[in-house]
Amino acid sequence: MKLTVIGGGSTYTPELVDGLARAHAALPVSELVLQDPDAERLDLVGGVAARMLRRAGHPATVTTTGDLDKAVADATVVLLQLRVGGQAARHVDETLPLGCGCVGQETTGAGGLAKALRTVPVVLDVAARVAELAPNAWIVDFTNPVGIVTRALLDAGHRTVGLCNVAIGFQRRAAKLLDVPPDRVSLGHAGLNHLTWVRSVLLDGQEVLPRLLDEHPDALAEISGLPAGFLRGLGAVPSYYLRYFYEHDRVVEEQRAATSTRAEQVAALERDLLDLYADPVLDSKPPQLEKRGGAFYSEAAVQLAASLLTGRGDAQVVNVRNNGTLPFLDDQAVVEVPARITASGAVPLPVPPVEPLFAGLIAHVSSYEELALAAALRGGVDRVAAALLAHPLIGQHDLADRLARDLVAANRDHLPWAA
Repeated sequence: MKLTVIGGGSTYTPELVDGLARAHAALPVSELVLQDPDAERLDLVGGVAARMLRRAGHPATVTTTGDLDKAVADATVVLLQLRVGGQAARHVDETLPLGCGCVGQETTGAGGLAKALRTVPVVLDVAARVAELAPNAWIVDFTNPVGIVTRALLDAGHRTVGLCNVAIGFQRRAAKLLDVPPDRVSLGHAGLNHLTWVRSVLLDGQEVLPRLLDEHPDALAEISGLPAGFLRGLGAVPSYYLRYFYEHDRVVEEQRAATSTRAEQVAALERDLLDLYADPVLDSKPPQLEKRGGAFYSEAAVQLAASLLTGRGDAQVVNVRNNGTLPFLDDQAVVEVPARITASGAVPLPVPPVEPLFAGLIAHVSSYEELALAAALRGGVDRVAAALLAHPLIGQHDLADRLARDLVAANRDHLPWAA
């Protein structure tokens, strides 16, 4: 089978390759194609990818190309991990909103909207080529903002499932705290991408979340970025992205006081990683890659692709159409919940009624995502302002209007409608 990675020049890619190398039986890839417009990065990443597979005795060949059509033609799975505008655009996403007193983050709030505006049209262009040249391929979207991008793909009729590593990361951490293998642990995980709560942790089918909250409060606080006492009061563990909502003003203060943005830190780390990848002796994932983020990304991607291709029917947390799963949302919304993975796609499993404290925020952000997608597809400063006005982290007309103008101006090179 042919697995194609769009954005294959990413420094993330060796993480994926490490997972493929360890899972040949579950996902028998014969050709790994890395596509990226940056030929220099692609050459370095492709080289270390080939050496990693060779060291593992994996039979797959590695092909690198900047040609999108060549990359996707006859693919079985196409994995999207692209970043339009690179770390430079991310730096703007993380700094521009701070001038208005709003949190600066690449997937949440104004920065997340800017990324959606840049990303959705590019992803849809890629998916159109997949539909033409590999109509039976599955598109696995790891490109942020995953919820909005996945909905754009589904609305356009593509065979796609959205993927995030937050759920598998928590599951692995919970299993470690419980000192058991991960396959014995399942999560009651519900919400939207980067807006989720773990409301249940089952060990062999038995509820153990209260035990975790009681015995490991500091570890759970570290995972969520929120105080242990607050978590006990919620009776749930929010994703660490909820800190941008629950401690917004404190986060803004921290970001304003920081000496560098996450984008600047990642850009420096990427330079170091590319230097490592250039070493012709390197044939394994370097430990420095852990600082890049994306923990367990490879395991999640391999598991999802394998289940889609074999229809094995296991449960995984993915981004999928709501279709009544959360009854307070539109059926067309995209939610992040456990789903049964079949050869026909992901089918969301039933979710217990969501508490009003969580449901209200989910509904609010879901409405924002609908407006954000409209702005990404149709353009217009007024549509951008409407999406910002709908976002709970902004929600004031003067801020929304100012941010809309500033975001469009800062991203003009990536927005054909704004030229």
